[in-house]
Amino acid sequence: MSEYQVMRWREIPSMVMARDGADTIKIMLPARFQEAIDEAAMRMGEIDADAYTAGWNRDPWTPSDEVPADLAARITAALEEEFSESKLHAILDAINPAN
Repeated sequence: MSEYQVMRWREIPSMVMARDGADTIKIMLPARFQEAIDEAAMRMGEIDADAYTAGWNRDPWTPSDEVPADLAARITAALEEEFSESKLHAILDAINPAN
């Protein structure tokens, strides 16, 4: 049985990991996700290393019957679809700039 996990900064996904025993696949989401993460951190004033690092979290491991490579690719594609450019902009627009 395999399982997957999504790494996020706050609610914005950054990477998908899937594993089955010793076989681990890691897929970074496209650059627009990291750009949104950096922009969100700046708007929230979380630009020092401790504050920025504190925003990172990992979802719980979720079991699956798929092989890790297929599983990671499927979850990555689903996140790319769910977090469209407009959704990422909406997340950023909901954040008040740091004063």
